[in-house]
Amino acid sequence: MKNLVPKSFGIKRTTNAICSVLVLTIVVGILFYQGTKQTVTVIIDGQEQVVRTHAATVAEILKELEIQAKAEDYISPSKNSQLKEDVQVVWKPAQQVALLQDGKETKVWTTTDTVGELLKEQDIKVTQHDKLSPAKKTPIKENMEISVEKAFPLTLVVGGKKKQVWSTSTTVVDFLTQQGVKLNELDRVEPKLSEKVQAKNTINVTRVEKVTDVVESPIEYDIVKKEDDSLSEGKEKILTEGKKGQISTQYEVIKENGKEVKRKVIAEKVIKEKQDQVVAVGTKAPTPTATYASNVSSSSGGKEIYVSSTAYTASCNGCSGVTATGMNLKSNPHAKVIAVDPNVIPLGSKVHVEGYGYAVAADKGGAIKGNRIDVFIPSKSEAYRWGVKRVKVRIID
Repeated sequence: MKNLVPKSFGIKRTTNAICSVLVLTIVVGILFYQGTKQTVTVIIDGQEQVVRTHAATVAEILKELEIQAKAEDYISPSKNSQLKEDVQVVWKPAQQVALLQDGKETKVWTTTDTVGELLKEQDIKVTQHDKLSPAKKTPIKENMEISVEKAFPLTLVVGGKKKQVWSTSTTVVDFLTQQGVKLNELDRVEPKLSEKVQAKNTINVTRVEKVTDVVESPIEYDIVKKEDDSLSEGKEKILTEGKKGQISTQYEVIKENGKEVKRKVIAEKVIKEKQDQVVAVGTKAPTPTATYASNVSSSSGGKEIYVSSTAYTASCNGCSGVTATGMNLKSNPHAKVIAVDPNVIPLGSKVHVEGYGYAVAADKGGAIKGNRIDVFIPSKSEAYRWGVKRVKVRIID
């Protein structure tokens, strides 16, 4: 019987048995190896995946996943933390951005998602007056530039109206544009439009306008006196009534903040010509009579004479207001003065005029000849009412 079983058959059976044992050992080993792995959830830059690993620490699993983490990256738990079943590992790579604050640049690393989160991380507070670019909700990108310009207070005066405002560093012209201030052609701005605004500056906009003003005003007529030898001396007669004219004057007016600062005449036009008043002045000497002597007396208190009297003012046409003896009647409107013929009443004499009172013979005139006087009255209307009257004059001294 022993010879009936081939030897080769025994060897084959032995080999198969050995192979079976080896395969079983390997399978058991693999099952054991796989069975000893831990299940870990890894979030890589926002993407979640579940892995089974024999890694003992966070650093080992990152290496296993071929992740080269930088010191600035966000890793949770920390690299040295021991891994446990069902632990969650988060890795977020940091990005470098340029942060400009009022023109000064700083390079920073961040793992935040938006500009607003980065500003909070850097403890940078941005108010409603500050200038931020880009906006807070903008996602963070590698090498992006974030600019923050802090606002500062200053005073804005437009047309005389003042208010407190905020601005970032810019030119005066850009600042006015931001504030909605439109400049007119003649407006004046201080400081200059090209200058930079500074904290606590006062930006002053003076509103300048040029307008035309037309004014109509009367032209006073002159009084022209003509000698008339047909009229008795001292009498006057209006030959032609005076009429006022009218003139239109056009002005160029400069206003600043609504107030006139300059006025210049640019045109004049006579609308109505004036008409001078012509007055005849009598020069006919009175006829001597037998009773003339009675007009002069040497009673006590001075010599008395009868004269023809008229009245005048300091503002009459052709009058300077200064008497022949140098008295300024415009400066002394209440002075009692008469104009005389020095051959009849010497200049400087003190007199008493009937209906006028005590006065000084301080003036003379071309039409005052002989027994005639002109009494000074400051009011033109009162002078007209005086008219022409015969009065007694007593020469005191």
